[in-house]
Amino acid sequence: MEFTHIPVMLEECIEGLAIRPDGVYVDGTAGGAGHSSAIAERLKENGTLVSLDRDPDAVDTAKKRLARFGNVYVALSNFSEMRSVLDGLGLGKVDGVLLDLGVSSYQLDEGSRGFSYHSDAPLDMRMSKEGISAADIVNTYSESELARIIFEYGEEKFSRRIASNIVKAREKARIETTLELADIIRESVPQKARREKNPCKKTFQAIRIAVNGELEHLSKGLDEAFYSLKPGGRLAVITFHSLEDRLVKQRFAQWCRGCICPPDFPQCVCGHKPQGKLVNRKPIEANEKELERNNRSRSAKLRIIERSADSNG
Repeated sequence: MEFTHIPVMLEECIEGLAIRPDGVYVDGTAGGAGHSSAIAERLKENGTLVSLDRDPDAVDTAKKRLARFGNVYVALSNFSEMRSVLDGLGLGKVDGVLLDLGVSSYQLDEGSRGFSYHSDAPLDMRMSKEGISAADIVNTYSESELARIIFEYGEEKFSRRIASNIVKAREKARIETTLELADIIRESVPQKARREKNPCKKTFQAIRIAVNGELEHLSKGLDEAFYSLKPGGRLAVITFHSLEDRLVKQRFAQWCRGCICPPDFPQCVCGHKPQGKLVNRKPIEANEKELERNNRSRSAKLRIIERSADSNG
């Protein structure tokens, strides 16, 4: 299957990054190279794009689709390690960074990757194709740890029941496939919950986040991206669920905060200045035209921050 990923809010991202033709930009999540291609098209010969992805399939695709540009570097790397990649290329501060945190259409639709509960496949979910798999987590983690993951990362109120039934099922035989896990989840939730929406979504999301360490990488990656920006540089982040968006919103608020003196101080003595300013006060969401074309953009939120001119570091 060809690696596809419809770039979400493409025009809004390009406008939000305020691309300079001679600037240096990082696409931390190359995917199918949709956003990367749009950025590269706006750069002149003295501009540079560094396109990263942790998925080897995405990197292979990006290299092919971006080969027509002479100012693009594609690397197999998690965006949480972007500073190391930039240093290796001899690049200093950059003018903009884009992070699209969504799972690609390819990863969802390619059954062998094990991300989807709609088709039968090995229980994998590894974006990098390395490390611990979903099957490892489902078959070896304790019941309490499974319940915690499903509750915290999936915000699933039936997490304890699902975890209990997973443990009972694996005592009989190892859980190997996506549909085996999906059946256990469906049997663990009330009929009413099954009728309202697919009950597998939250648990699959939770396990995928745990497999790939997504929130840990996001936390580190936000810092790597923001502190790699030149003064006036911009960081644009697209999130797809509340856990991601909350982390991004809080980190942006932290960078935009001025005085950090205790509230009972009569006047500021810290001299702390905001390190950034929000480009959009509220998150940007997909318009109706895009929603009709790409249903997967329905939950997407785009937040953009600009590095302050007087910030240090």
